[in-house]
Amino acid sequence: MGVTTFTEEITSPITPIRLFKALIVDSKSLIPKLLPQFVENVVLLQGDGGAGSIEQVNFTKGYPFEFVKHRIDELDKVNMVCKYTMIEGDPLGQNLDFISHEIKIEESKINIGGCICKMTTNYHGIGDFFAKEEDIKDGKDSAMGIYKTVEAYLIQNPNLYA
Repeated sequence: MGVTTFTEEITSPITPIRLFKALIVDSKSLIPKLLPQFVENVVLLQGDGGAGSIEQVNFTKGYPFEFVKHRIDELDKVNMVCKYTMIEGDPLGQNLDFISHEIKIEESKINIGGCICKMTTNYHGIGDFFAKEEDIKDGKDSAMGIYKTVEAYLIQNPNLYA
C-alpha cells in the first residue's frame, strides 16, 4: 500500500478555541449552513460525535460527489486535535483505500490572539498506487475553501463560539 502525505499550516487571527469549536466540534451544523450550495447535510450514523463515531456528509445535486463517510478516530477538545478517516465515498475512487486527516489548532506565538491550524492528510493507495499532488488538488482546494469560509464567518461574528 502506497501512502502519500501532505501537510498544510495556516495562520488565523481567530483564537484557537473559537476556530476549533466552529471548524471541528460544530461542523455538522455550521458547514451546511455556510456552504448550502455544496453540502446538503451531515448525518451522524453511529456514535455520539466523539471517537468511534461515523458521520456522512451528503452533497447537493450537481456536486461532483454524492457523499463521503468519515470515522472520527480522535476528538481531543482540550488539546484541540481531531483525527478522522474518510472510509467511504466517491473521492476514494478506484485507487485509494482510505484518506486519514489530522487537524491540530494551536495558539500562535507570533500572531497574539490568533492561531495556527496544522493539517496532515495521508492518502492510502490500493496496491502500489501513490497519490500525486495533481490527483488530490481538488480535495485540498475544497478543504481550504471550507477553512476560509469558516474563518471569514468568525471574523464577521466575533461573539460566536467565544
